[in-house]
Amino acid sequence: MMTTRWIVGLAMTLAVLPIAARRGLWLYKLAMTGQPAPDRLANVERPKIGAAIKRQVIEVFGQKKLLKWTVPGMAHFFVFWAFVILGTVYVEAYGALFDENFAIPLIGKWDLLGFAQDTIALLALVSLAIFAAIRWKDSPARKDRKSRFKGSHTGGAWLILFMIVNVIWTMFWFRGAAAAAGNLPYGDGAYASQAVGELFEGIDDHDTLEWVETAGLWAHIGVMLVFLVIVVYSKHMHIFIAPLNVTFARKPDGLGPLLPMQSNGKPLDFEDFDEETDIFGRSKVEDFTWKGFLDFATCTECGRCQSQCPAWNTGKPLSPKMVILELRDHAFAKAPWLLASEEERENLPESVKAEAERPLVAPLDEGGVIDPDVLWSCTNCGACVEQCPVDIEHIDHIVDMRRYQTMIESNFPSEAGGMLKNLEKAGNPWGMPARMRTEWTKDLDFEVKVLGEDVEDLSEVEYLFWVGCAGSLDDKAQKTTKAVAELLHIAGVEFAILGQAETCTGDPARRMGNEFVFQMLAQQNVETLNEAKATKIVATCPHCFNTVGREYEQLGGNYEVVHHTQLLNELVANGKLQPVTNVDGSATYHDPCFLGRHNKVYSPPRELISKVGGLQYKEMERSKERSFCCGAGGARMWMEETIGQRINDNRTEEALSLNPDTIVTGCPFCKTMISDSVAGKQGSGDKSAEGVQVIDVAQLLVQATRPVKVGVAADGPQTGPALTDNDPGAGSQGTPSENPDQMADPEADPTGEGGRP
Repeated sequence: MMTTRWIVGLAMTLAVLPIAARRGLWLYKLAMTGQPAPDRLANVERPKIGAAIKRQVIEVFGQKKLLKWTVPGMAHFFVFWAFVILGTVYVEAYGALFDENFAIPLIGKWDLLGFAQDTIALLALVSLAIFAAIRWKDSPARKDRKSRFKGSHTGGAWLILFMIVNVIWTMFWFRGAAAAAGNLPYGDGAYASQAVGELFEGIDDHDTLEWVETAGLWAHIGVMLVFLVIVVYSKHMHIFIAPLNVTFARKPDGLGPLLPMQSNGKPLDFEDFDEETDIFGRSKVEDFTWKGFLDFATCTECGRCQSQCPAWNTGKPLSPKMVILELRDHAFAKAPWLLASEEERENLPESVKAEAERPLVAPLDEGGVIDPDVLWSCTNCGACVEQCPVDIEHIDHIVDMRRYQTMIESNFPSEAGGMLKNLEKAGNPWGMPARMRTEWTKDLDFEVKVLGEDVEDLSEVEYLFWVGCAGSLDDKAQKTTKAVAELLHIAGVEFAILGQAETCTGDPARRMGNEFVFQMLAQQNVETLNEAKATKIVATCPHCFNTVGREYEQLGGNYEVVHHTQLLNELVANGKLQPVTNVDGSATYHDPCFLGRHNKVYSPPRELISKVGGLQYKEMERSKERSFCCGAGGARMWMEETIGQRINDNRTEEALSLNPDTIVTGCPFCKTMISDSVAGKQGSGDKSAEGVQVIDVAQLLVQATRPVKVGVAADGPQTGPALTDNDPGAGSQGTPSENPDQMADPEADPTGEGGRP
C-alpha cells in the first residue's frame, strides 16, 4: 500500500507542478516586456534591504493595512497565517507518502505545533464564514455601486473560499485517520485532529483504516494541487506575488511626491530627448514598467480603494480598482503580441491583433481601455494607495497616462488649458501679474519683510514664508495668509517672503500631467531658493508644502518645510502664542488630503483647535487617513465637475450633518471648495447651512489669541466665530475674487491650450 501511496501522490504532483511553473514563467516574461525600473531593485540592496525586510514583517506577516478594517482584517489575518502554519501539514503529508510515521525533524512531535496547526485551521474556518457573510451582505447584486465588490470577479472569490474549506476538511480527514491508526506524531496538543480520530475508531481493520488515511492524504494533496492551478490563473496569484509588490513598492513616508518622468529606465531630459525612442508617459500598456505589470497582477479585487474613492462615491466612472483590472486584462489579452517576435505577430489571431491596436486612453465606444472621464476624475487624494493592502500605486499610473495625454496628445479638459498657459506666462494659475503677490501685506499694521528689499538673503530670518499663489492672490486664502503672518509676528518669529520672486510650485501642472511646465517652474523656484539660502520654510498650502518639501528634492532643492499648523502648534506649545479668548460654538475639522494622507500631518491642526477655549469639537466619521476629499486635488481645482454629485457637496453634507457652527480646514483649496458648497446651500435655503462658516485653523487661532485685526476678519456681523469666507463670489472653483485691483495680466491668455515640449 505504501508503494501505491507515494506513486499516486507523486504522479499528481508531477502532473500539476509544470502547469503552475509554466504560468509563473509566462507572467514573468510578460512583466519583463515593460520598461526597466532600476530604482525599484535598489529596495533589495544595501542600505534599503533592512527597510524592505521590515515592510515584509509589518505588512505581509503583520497584515498592518488589512487590520485597518477590523473584522475582515482579522479574518484575513487568520486565513493568511493558516496558509503559513498549515504549510507544515503539507510537509508532513508529503513525508507520509513514504513513511506513515513521518514527523518533521526537530519540531515534528511538539504538541505545541500540533496545537497551532489545529487551532489556526479552526480559526480559518470561522474566518471563511465571516468572508462569506461579508460577500453576501455587500454583494454587488444587492448594493450595486455601494458594494466595494462592484466590478470584481465575485465567482472566483466564492470558488477560492470553497477550495480553502476543502483544504481544511481534508486535512482533518487525513490527520484524524492518522490519529486513529496511531500514525499522528502529536498527542493531545492536536486536539481537533484527535477528536476527528475518534470518529474512525469504529473501523477495526487496520488495513482498512490505513486506506482511509491514504485516501484522505491523496485528497488533501490533490485539493492543494488543484488550488495551486486556480491561484496562478486567477486574481489569487497575489498569494505569491503580493510580498514581491510590497518589497518593490516605492513606499515614501506618506504618499507625497510623484515620481519624475522616466524613459527606458532613465530620467527623461526635456532638453535632450529622442523623439523616436524616448517615452512620454504611458500611451501603450508596454510603456508601463515591470513594477506596473506587477501592480496589475497583484490586485486582490478587494475593492477597499474603490470604497474610499471620492470620484466613485459621487457617481463618477473612476474606480481605482477597475483602472488596475482593465490594465491587467488588457495586458493579458495583448500578451501573445507582446511576447511574440515581429515575424510571429503576423500569424497571430485577429482578436489578438485587434487588442494590440486598442488605444490605451479613449472613449470606451471607440475601443479605449481607459475612458478619458475615468482618467480625469482622479483628484490624487491618495485614498486608494492608503487603503491598498498590497501597495499598488494607482496615482502613479493615472498621472503617467495623463502625462502622455497632456504633453503629446494635448488631450485634456479644455478648461484647464487656460491654467497651464497662465502658469507658463505669469507663474500662477490665474494669469495675474507678479506685483499682486504682495498686495495682501498692505492691510497689516506691521512690516512683512521681502527678500531683496528688506533682507539680502534668508539667513537673516528664521523662516521663509512661502505664501503660494492662492495665499497671495485669492481673497479667501489671503485671510489665512494674514492670520499666519500676524501670529508669527505676535510670537516674535522672524520671517520673510519672496514677493514677486515667488512663482507657482508647479503642482497643478504636474498633477494634470504636464511635467514640462512643472519642471520649468520648479527649477526656477529651486534656483531662487538656493540663491536666497533658504533652509526653513513654512507654507499654508498643503500642495506647496508637499511639492517644495518632497518633490523639489528631485531637482536639487533640499529644505526643511513645515505646514503652518505644525509651526503654530509648536509656538503654542512653547508659550509663544497663548489663546486667551473663548470662541463659542462647535466646530469640525476637514483633513486636506495633501496634508493628511500624503504627509501624515493629522495631530497639529486638531491640537490647535483643542486649545481654543469654549469651542466644542466634533469629528467627522470620515477623518484622518479615511478623510474624504474636497474635490480640488489632482488639478481638479481648474476643471469642471459635470458627472455625478460634486465632491465638495458630498463632503460638506457630511460636515453639516454634525450641525457645526464652523468648519475648519488647513488648505486654501479645501477652504474654497467647502465654503463654496456651504454658500450654495445657504443660497438655496438649506437650513443645515445657516450660520455655518468655513475658516482656516490660523484664522480660528488668531481670533482666540488677540482681537481680530483689519484684513483678517470678515465683514459684517456673524453668528459664532468670526472670519467667515462663505462669499459665493470669492474664489469659486479656482477663480480669484473679482477685485478691481487684481486684474489679470493682459498678456495671459485664459483660453490657451497649455504648454508642451
